[in-house]
Amino acid sequence: MAEGTHAIAIEEARSGALTGFARRLARNPLGLFGAVLVVLMVASAVFADLIVPYDPTQIMVGPRLAPPSLEFLMGTDQLGRDVFSRVITGGQVALLVSATALGTALSVGLLLGLVAGFGPPWLDNALLLLFDTIRSFPVIIFALAVVTLLGPSLASVIFVVAVTTVPIYARVVRTQTHALRNSEFITAERAMGAGVPRILGIHILPNVIGPLLILVSMDVPLVITLEAGLSFLGMGVRPPTPSWGTILNDGYGYINQSVWPVVSGGIPIVLTTLGFTFLGEALRDIFDPKLRKEL
Repeated sequence: MAEGTHAIAIEEARSGALTGFARRLARNPLGLFGAVLVVLMVASAVFADLIVPYDPTQIMVGPRLAPPSLEFLMGTDQLGRDVFSRVITGGQVALLVSATALGTALSVGLLLGLVAGFGPPWLDNALLLLFDTIRSFPVIIFALAVVTLLGPSLASVIFVVAVTTVPIYARVVRTQTHALRNSEFITAERAMGAGVPRILGIHILPNVIGPLLILVSMDVPLVITLEAGLSFLGMGVRPPTPSWGTILNDGYGYINQSVWPVVSGGIPIVLTTLGFTFLGEALRDIFDPKLRKEL
């Protein structure tokens, strides 16, 4: 009976936390606008196969370089392919790259940051040296080198993003862990015989995950821009796979004849950047007590 009461109390606490989060997000107009853009972007990518009216790789669906119309909402490219279908399908590539790369970087960075912040000094120094070594390489130069060695592919882009992002997340976690390891409640837990896994999982992790979520939301547009830039240069996703970068590249060569492919390829990048930026700032205000403004 006591266990059931305890479970109900936990469930009510979670429900209250979610309600409070939604209430604070609703009081931030830009944050709410960003959340709507993010939801639309994710939904369009997940349900792209149900949304697109044409095969995004089918050549000569309509007239070449046609302007937007009821039949082709964003016009067609130089091969007659429907640009709207290619833009929606390209969102799948952007979502796959950002989710896979940042998810991997978040997991690895969280683990290494906890080890560095709570481990012995020699291990902390060794990991810091590793982080600084990786971050010393410019991201674009490192990306070009990896793509040259491994070849242009989606896996190469994901690898570059994950490797270059891990040190950022790990350093944030390490700093937060260092600040908490000598706190009174951690000392009390140690005195009561709590092990390192319990301290890290129950007391340290909940206090460091908030800043990481803010960083992840801020990094999503950077990852999407990097993927689009590499694809624009021919070093990312290979044709005929639709990508926002390849759409821009295709349209740039025919910009004197039609600007619509370039405009259509640039709009989703701009909207995604605005959405995740506004959402990240709202999450920062919600998770950081110093910036939170209760009405």
